[in-house]
Amino acid sequence: MLRLCLATATLLAMTRGWSFYEFLINSLIKMKLVLEGKTIMASQNFKRKKINFNLTNRKRTRSVTEEALRQSEERYRTILENIEDGYYEVDLPGNFTFFNDSLCRMLGYSRDEMIGMNNQQYTDPENRKKLFEAFNTVYKTREPMKGFAWEVFRKDGTKLFGEASISLIKDSNGQPIGFRGIARDITERKRAEEALNSEKQRFQTLSEQAPFGMVMIDQEGDFKYINPKFTELFGYDLNDLPNGKTWFRKAYPNPTYRHDIISSWLNDLKSFRRGEKRSRTFTVTCKNGTEKIINFIPVQLETGENLVACEDISDRKRAEEEMMVLEEQLRHSQKMEAIGQLAGGVAHDFNNLLTVIKGYSQLSLLDLKESDPLWGNIQEIHKATQRAADLTRQLLAFSRRQILDPKVLDINTLLKDLDKMLRRIIGEDIELVTLLAEDLGRVKIDPGQFEQIILNLAANARDAMPSGGKLTIETANIELDKEYALTHIGVRPGPYVCLSFGDTGVGIPFGMKDKVFEPFFTTKEKGKGTGLGLSTVYGIVKQSEGNICIYSEPDYGTTFKVYFPRVEEKLDTVLKQEKIDFLPRGNETVLLVEDDPLVRGLAHRILIQQGYKVLEAANGEEALHEARKHSGEKIPLLLTDVVMPQMGGKELSEKIKLLIPGIKVLYTSGYTGNAVVHHGVLEPGTHFLQKPFSPKMLSYKVREVLDR
Repeated sequence: MLRLCLATATLLAMTRGWSFYEFLINSLIKMKLVLEGKTIMASQNFKRKKINFNLTNRKRTRSVTEEALRQSEERYRTILENIEDGYYEVDLPGNFTFFNDSLCRMLGYSRDEMIGMNNQQYTDPENRKKLFEAFNTVYKTREPMKGFAWEVFRKDGTKLFGEASISLIKDSNGQPIGFRGIARDITERKRAEEALNSEKQRFQTLSEQAPFGMVMIDQEGDFKYINPKFTELFGYDLNDLPNGKTWFRKAYPNPTYRHDIISSWLNDLKSFRRGEKRSRTFTVTCKNGTEKIINFIPVQLETGENLVACEDISDRKRAEEEMMVLEEQLRHSQKMEAIGQLAGGVAHDFNNLLTVIKGYSQLSLLDLKESDPLWGNIQEIHKATQRAADLTRQLLAFSRRQILDPKVLDINTLLKDLDKMLRRIIGEDIELVTLLAEDLGRVKIDPGQFEQIILNLAANARDAMPSGGKLTIETANIELDKEYALTHIGVRPGPYVCLSFGDTGVGIPFGMKDKVFEPFFTTKEKGKGTGLGLSTVYGIVKQSEGNICIYSEPDYGTTFKVYFPRVEEKLDTVLKQEKIDFLPRGNETVLLVEDDPLVRGLAHRILIQQGYKVLEAANGEEALHEARKHSGEKIPLLLTDVVMPQMGGKELSEKIKLLIPGIKVLYTSGYTGNAVVHHGVLEPGTHFLQKPFSPKMLSYKVREVLDR
């Protein structure tokens, strides 16, 4: 009979969703009542039918029934005591009348403490009210209640989350006399649910406020979640992107690029381990058509889903590219500066030698007649010396160590004056077009050096168009802003005048644009150019505080853009230097200071021949000694080299002026130092003679300084 009840309880639990323990207990109770009812009925029938049944058989039957009841109650008690859930019975006011040990353990009370205990002792007012309402509902409806959630307090004060079933207890007449049910401790489950909800809430908050896009993709490739930043980045929401196929089609419209990206993703998915992160950077087309460079960081979760973070790195990539350009410009600038220092040093020493060769060759020519056999030889030496002097002048221009005499000019006027010369340089098969701005601003530049810029750029354009073409020279006012200055080394933002030279020639091969300004670098055939023309332009522009840029593609021509700072000053008058056909003479005393003995000997000879009295010194200390030695004599002129060991020409002149007030100074040098110039520009009132000089130039300059 007990087995039949257990089977029946199990079947009901499966078909009606009842608690197995609850219906097991209900079945046992019903079985007990049935057994008791059957026993009574059997006894009554026995009395009616077997009135004369003997007393011995009656006792035997009663003993069997009582044993069955005892065994049933024992099984019932054993089951209740061994289930993990708590079983309880309370009267109608809610006082415990029966319970199992599991309920005692759950609440932390002993059996003696719990007998007659009311729910006021283990609930707070809120849960007490909930419990009352649940009991009242069961009482009124006569229907059991399942899954009733409540909170109670254990004896030690800790909170317990419970889930209980409630059903009525009725007497033999069917009248309610109390409640019974199963109570289960769900504290751990409740805490796990709360922790899970907390994690979900935290994830929700983080994803909603994340500074990067997030998308959750299931194993079938469907998009399950997109955070607001994702929509902000790309413009797409879940309605636009139901799955990965749609995303790839919209985000990467170029089929070839899309194929490469899909292949990359598939390869990653094959080798991905759960929890592994592997970033990939792609260019994404947004909903509005704009493109962004995105860093994707996918993570495969334990559930098999993929969580992908999307970070917009467009600005960072652009900044990195700009930084790379700036670093390359800096390296190029440092390389040019190093080459310039070398070129300046070579030009200084070489100019001393050229001064001697040029000077003595000219002195020799003065003493010879053209019919003399030596005259022609010395004339060739003089011509070669002049070409060498031009070479050192170009090196000095590149190294920014030449002396400038800047004037405030209108370069439109200079270009018009050079028009005939330009047309002779480029030839008849090249069309010359000039587009000159009417309201062009003024610049401050050495007119002679500006002419060198124009002639060198024109010659470069001519060589780039051997079969003819078109050369366009254009001027314009322009503003170089901070953004341009940040991406171009050495450029200050502000107003500029732009001079543009554009040709339709062969262009510059890829990878060579950064080298065209280096001295002796050329893309021309051997013998077609020295490679100093553009380096000269570069040096003059930089020394004039300007900037030069080059734009070129093979077979599509080249354009040079030269920027000079605009100035708000009055135009200067440019006087053409007259040609010197004689050697001026004099009879004054000149203190000659030169550390190179050959140059000093040449200068001494020239000055003596022109009638001057010369006091010689090899360095500053000797010069001071000579000044003190001839303190009673009038010495109107100090002719000194700028760069000398121990004491330079500038320092010497200051000390000499203390000994000989009113003495005039003429400086000479093979290249500029910052002693008498500032960024290559002579200080006001400074007289300077550039090496290599000729006897005529020295004689003229000495006479000019003395006469001022």
